[in-house]
Amino acid sequence: MTRLTGRRVLVVEDEALVAMLVEDALLDAGAAVLGPAATVSEALQLLDQESPDVAVLDLNLAGETSTPVADVLAKRGVPFVVATGYGAEGLPASHSHVPVLAKPYDPDDLTAALGRLCN
Repeated sequence: MTRLTGRRVLVVEDEALVAMLVEDALLDAGAAVLGPAATVSEALQLLDQESPDVAVLDLNLAGETSTPVADVLAKRGVPFVVATGYGAEGLPASHSHVPVLAKPYDPDDLTAALGRLCN
């Protein structure tokens, strides 16, 4: 298991069950979880108050795209993983270089991807 001890991870996910599983996996890996935020506005409010080391973004939040959150993270130099059921083709061109985890994914794959971004 990848250790994320002391890392602050922003979680943006609108599906409650998935958010809980992600949060549990991150806590097990030693991370401090920011969120989970279920909407773009919640995520942006968290970013006004917090400075994550890394983030995991669901691309589609109840029909709303998380691109504005990705834009803020990129501007701040915060690496992130996009978790989506739509594949990499759903990413806007400005974020086409971002690692994508296809849903459903193994929580160990998520912590490993975030661990790689933190190194």
